[in-house]
Amino acid sequence: MPVKIIQPEACFIEDALTYGIGIAIEDEKIIAIAKGGKLKVDYPMAEYEPWPQMVLVPGTVNAHNHSFQSLLRGIATDRPFLEWRDESLYKYSPKMRLMDIYTGALFAFCEMMKCGVTTVCDFFYLHNDGVAGDEAVIQAARDAGIRLVLARTMYDWDGAPAGYVESVAQAAAHTEMLMKKYTGGMVKVIPAPHSLHAASPEMVQAGHELAKRYATPCHIHVSEEPFEVAQVKKEYGMPPLNYLHELGVVDDHLAIIHGVWLTPEEIELLGTAQGQLIYCPSSNMFLADGITDIPQCLRNQVSIALGSDGACSNNRISVFEEMRMASILQKVQKLDALCVNYKDAYHMGTKAGAKALDLPIGEIKVGLAADFVGISLTDLSMQPLSRENQFLPNLVYSMQPTAIKRVVVNGVTTVADGRLQLLEDAVLLEKIQSTMNYLEE
Repeated sequence: MPVKIIQPEACFIEDALTYGIGIAIEDEKIIAIAKGGKLKVDYPMAEYEPWPQMVLVPGTVNAHNHSFQSLLRGIATDRPFLEWRDESLYKYSPKMRLMDIYTGALFAFCEMMKCGVTTVCDFFYLHNDGVAGDEAVIQAARDAGIRLVLARTMYDWDGAPAGYVESVAQAAAHTEMLMKKYTGGMVKVIPAPHSLHAASPEMVQAGHELAKRYATPCHIHVSEEPFEVAQVKKEYGMPPLNYLHELGVVDDHLAIIHGVWLTPEEIELLGTAQGQLIYCPSSNMFLADGITDIPQCLRNQVSIALGSDGACSNNRISVFEEMRMASILQKVQKLDALCVNYKDAYHMGTKAGAKALDLPIGEIKVGLAADFVGISLTDLSMQPLSRENQFLPNLVYSMQPTAIKRVVVNGVTTVADGRLQLLEDAVLLEKIQSTMNYLEE
């Protein structure tokens, strides 16, 4: 790829708005950050792309999603967790063919990209066809143009639909095969034992062993619902994270999802072990799960990333939305306006997400991937901007998707003027409708 210079009105770098700065990219990476005039001198043959009246910010990182669930949005709403699960996931997912899995993923990835997501971790567990479903999700990510971490789910609870379930040996072999196949570029595969209620202790340990062997994160749902905590205590005599510690898997590879019902002692354990939390505030609210104690996690130096979760349990898939929710939900829970501020929330959705996925993304910095979002300074949701320090509060608390004008992933423009560049909306809508007609038969 030849050198390209992107010249916005301003760049948001290291929590500061800087005017007149441009970004030079080559081979999908940032190679220079400097005044536009200097970049033109240093790279006289570069393609020059002005972004007038826009601020260039890092692309956001959706650290937890279930892409197939986008097809189930609005089907089972306002239900208790287990009823929601049975009437949406367990009812419809067994019907999904490979083309449906592909369409659901394409739908999810395109929608979230239009909301400023440039990297997604898809926690995927529809294994009716071995690894073919995983490959369908990967193809959808490539066609959408989004950066993908496939959290290949390891699941052996026989109470779930048969297509979710594999033996420990099968899950480990399939996951390892994909981890070896996708070792660089825009796709990465990591192990993801589902949870202590859906993965046996042996499955959890097998997933963690793969993470250690290949130096990747290991993702797992932990303490999302009270029934899960009660079940683990009944079976193993201790809360979920403590039991994971007994299994030897609580370390710097481990990223737990939700963590709603962690005890203070478990939070301290997670911080001491340098484990991470992926927080999904909107989903936790939608399913009435409860409220994760984020201030306590921050006090214990737990790195916190943000996830949208699946689009049938949120029902939006914007990380900018999750930034807002992460902050204001904690404020009202703690009755403390200072407990999670806008900078905390912004970092959760950007560089902490990069850490949770172990990828060179999440910041505007030389050597990192060229993943950017262009925010319109003239959009009403970003106004007023009479003071320099208003930009980030407005980005986190007031911005609407109408302000997202450009999205660049790996140096490629995927959204321009709010429109997808690699796929037409009309084509995507036709695919979605065709799939839903089949699923409703």
